[in-house]
Amino acid sequence: MEYVSTRGGAGPVDFQGALFSGYAPDGGLFVPQRIPSLDRDTLQSWSRLSYRQLVKELCCLFITPELVPRNALHDLIDKAFSRFRHKDVVHLSRLKDGLNVLELWHGVTFAFKDLSLSCTGQFLQYFLEKKQKHVTILVGTSGDTGSSAIESVRGQKNMDIFVLLPKGFCTQIQELQMTTVIEDNVHVFAAHGNSDEIDEPIRELFADVDFARKHNLMSLNSVNWSRIMVQMAHYFYAYFQCAPSLDTTPLPVVEIVVPTGAGGNITAGCIAQKMGLPIRLVAVVNSNDIIHRTIQHGDFSLSESVKATLASAMDIQEPYNVERILWLFSDSNSHLIKTLMEQFSVSKSLKLPEDLHRKLSETLRSCSVSDEDIVGAMRRCWEENRYLLCPHSAVAVHYHYSQPAGVHLQQKFSCFSLLSSMPRCCLAPASAAKFQDALLRASLVPQLPPEITALTAMETRSTPLERGQDWARTLRERIEATTQRW
Repeated sequence: MEYVSTRGGAGPVDFQGALFSGYAPDGGLFVPQRIPSLDRDTLQSWSRLSYRQLVKELCCLFITPELVPRNALHDLIDKAFSRFRHKDVVHLSRLKDGLNVLELWHGVTFAFKDLSLSCTGQFLQYFLEKKQKHVTILVGTSGDTGSSAIESVRGQKNMDIFVLLPKGFCTQIQELQMTTVIEDNVHVFAAHGNSDEIDEPIRELFADVDFARKHNLMSLNSVNWSRIMVQMAHYFYAYFQCAPSLDTTPLPVVEIVVPTGAGGNITAGCIAQKMGLPIRLVAVVNSNDIIHRTIQHGDFSLSESVKATLASAMDIQEPYNVERILWLFSDSNSHLIKTLMEQFSVSKSLKLPEDLHRKLSETLRSCSVSDEDIVGAMRRCWEENRYLLCPHSAVAVHYHYSQPAGVHLQQKFSCFSLLSSMPRCCLAPASAAKFQDALLRASLVPQLPPEITALTAMETRSTPLERGQDWARTLRERIEATTQRW
């Protein structure tokens, strides 16, 4: 399997090349040159697999055995999931009125980013040990990515990680999870700006080809293909857990509701769908609704500002993974994507071509959810199920509650048209315990896990980045100083 840029100016590279690159040299994102197609027999055989086994099967499709032998790849994935608290790694909770919630947050930092980043950290270490190489990792976070990325590489001698968090835009617990990791290879910067603004110096450093090459810069944000690859397993697992039977023709469809910010998780779902998984995808966002407007109206344009919401990790208005989604729905038209993204880069406003928008809107559904809707979903889920939702999970569950009972799908069978019920699964990206302010607003009080309670008593360390300060220059200087020892 080889990878090319969405903009057509880079590649092909193998998985190792895509893993260590982050952004492609032409500014695009790496995608598989070919999307594998799964037949009915494969789906039926995979339906009996555990989540861990599904990750292994998917990774084997995208990482050649010449690069990582199959047994070694399986060992890396087992090691990645060894710190998860649930024996099944993820867990499906079946609640009242057809509400299925797939808990993706049983990792070290109580967030779904642990699933892909724990694997990505193992892949990095595997290649770095072979090459005796050092890398510098740059990460901008809107909440959970930073802590998950830190945990995936903390203490490693051949990796330094620089994390920019938007001061005041994360919850206290999210900030503490990043600033209480006191390791020589972990460098945290608290920037007085929003999550989109902290991406700007990161892009600037990656765009400096000589600097990026000198310091072996890479990213662990969802620009990194490895993140997308592992996240595909959510969709296969959700489908197999919720589909009533795989013995019917055609196979039943399952609707999967995906809370999304930068668009990485929904991109993984789109690729799983392209591979032949019979799912219907719903992208749900908070008041920062650029993905919703893109799907509904073909309007990929920035709003005046990022709105602070209860679902803070989704407070993003420049979702870079939309580029991958547009590439998929344009039938891999790299020339078109290059033109569109260059236009967006200049004007921050883009009207999708009619044909591309039609394909997108026919395949994806979407909705935007207010803070009041989030609080309402959290309260209702607790009252009906005694089940606590984080505000991001509540964005998905609100969509479920807003739909009429008995969702149906028109399916063709021979010359007849059958009306069959469609199961729905809502992805839950984080534990409610990380979002105490939102819980208090919903008049709910969680019992905090001891790992989270202990954070408030730990030593913290971070470097402030003030508004007006040249953040890119500050990062350059710190990276230069840090990597001199190499």
